[in-house]
Amino acid sequence: MNSLSRPLQRLLSGFIRMHVLYHTAEGGLCGNWMIEELRHHGYKISPGTLYPLLRAMEKDGWIKGQDEGSGRRRRIYKITAEGKEALKEIRAKLRELFREVS
Repeated sequence: MNSLSRPLQRLLSGFIRMHVLYHTAEGGLCGNWMIEELRHHGYKISPGTLYPLLRAMEKDGWIKGQDEGSGRRRRIYKITAEGKEALKEIRAKLRELFREVS
């Protein structure tokens, strides 16, 4: 998101959170994978932006991170029950908003 204006970055950060929730619901994610996934969709997000976002979402109770047991440090994030409810609500609001703005 580096090349975007600060106001546009703030607006798009909600889309990134939705994207994270979606992928945690689809089976989980790790931060490096999510950075590449977002890049695929045109978002240039650094680890210094993504990891605080993941920690905030974890603090909010929407996702839960767990260190993987492999030799290197890797944290896998999965959606929680609260996150599933939030994603359900987000999808409904997104459909409504999409109908209005499209």
